[in-house]
Amino acid sequence: MNYKHLHYFMQVAKTGSVLGASERLHVTPQTISGQIQLLEEQLGSPLFSKSGRGLVLTEAGRLALGYAEDIFSLGAELEQAVREHPNSRPALEFRIGVADALPKPIAYRLVEPATRLEEPVRLACREWKLDNLLAELALHRLDLVLSDAPIPPSVSVKAFSHQLGASGQTFFAAPGLAEQYRAGFPDNLEGAPMLMPAQDSATGQKLQSWFQARALHPHIVGEFDDSALAMEFGRRGLGLFVAPSVLADDIERQFGVAAIGPADGITVEYFAISVERRITHPCVVAITRSARQALFAGTAGNTRRRSAA
Repeated sequence: MNYKHLHYFMQVAKTGSVLGASERLHVTPQTISGQIQLLEEQLGSPLFSKSGRGLVLTEAGRLALGYAEDIFSLGAELEQAVREHPNSRPALEFRIGVADALPKPIAYRLVEPATRLEEPVRLACREWKLDNLLAELALHRLDLVLSDAPIPPSVSVKAFSHQLGASGQTFFAAPGLAEQYRAGFPDNLEGAPMLMPAQDSATGQKLQSWFQARALHPHIVGEFDDSALAMEFGRRGLGLFVAPSVLADDIERQFGVAAIGPADGITVEYFAISVERRITHPCVVAITRSARQALFAGTAGNTRRRSAA
């Protein structure tokens, strides 16, 4: 592959026009157009379509842009590694996706063991909706996805859900608010100010069912995709929130909140999703081993598979 063609293509994609790329690269528009035409012929598919006075990427163009960015990013890493660390080993790149519904303290505790390998590791973490992360995993742009749910039935990807373990959930609040609701818990949660997890999250769905089963109707102050943001609101006294019981001490210490009581019957499972049935990546091995032997000791289950038809 001619990387000059790829470079010109990437600049046109970023500027939205041949003229914009021409001004940025200080070459004639005719040269850029010719180079992109050669690249399209080599790939066997058009990369752009016209939109008014500009250009937009085709489906093939969006795919090509993702690979182009990876190629040039890797090239820059190579140059820096050779220039700055000529005698050191190159870092092992570990690309991990974290579902936005996963509590940040859990995500940190799961990923942290990968940073303690003997060989140097360079993390690339992305946070997104689970469906989007699974699409990236299917394209081999991620090595692993961490989630509070296995692969949904609606998503057809050839991948495996490795259960890391499970945790109960505990109600927390700022100390004054916690003291108010600790006596008579959980019956006194009727009308209590609540910072709810997102409705489409595993925790959010289970918590709604938990309230319904007990005929409780808390006052929903807000609903949060980001559990860390809910904890921030909670520590400032705006309402109660739930978080994994296995991290109760860490959450109380980090956010200055107090535990009120357990949400009896609510258990949330946590999964590492990969394209491998047999885990071999050293970072993934470290994550699964630490989760099962320490963080979720005694709760890990089996590997589940969902593949494309």
